[in-house]
Amino acid sequence: MEQTGPAELKARTRLGGKGRIVIPAAMRQALSVDAGGVLDLRLTDGELRISSIRSRIQRAQARARQIIPSGVSLADELNAERREVAKHE
Repeated sequence: MEQTGPAELKARTRLGGKGRIVIPAAMRQALSVDAGGVLDLRLTDGELRISSIRSRIQRAQARARQIIPSGVSLADELNAERREVAKHE
């Protein structure tokens, strides 16, 4: 296992029987997944990307924070819109 920077780990592994791969312990720990954990797989331009559901959610939240102003609650706004619509029904 090679660590090339604070956010990057590298490893080389062999494809096992039935197409299985072993994810090294340090990478499983970095992804916060254990045996039986759910992973997302994405094949793009010949590269396989593996991510945990947790990391996908964190990435989406970080993107949302860039767009949504501080102190704004989308849940509160949605509830207010629904109350307004309900008034007119």
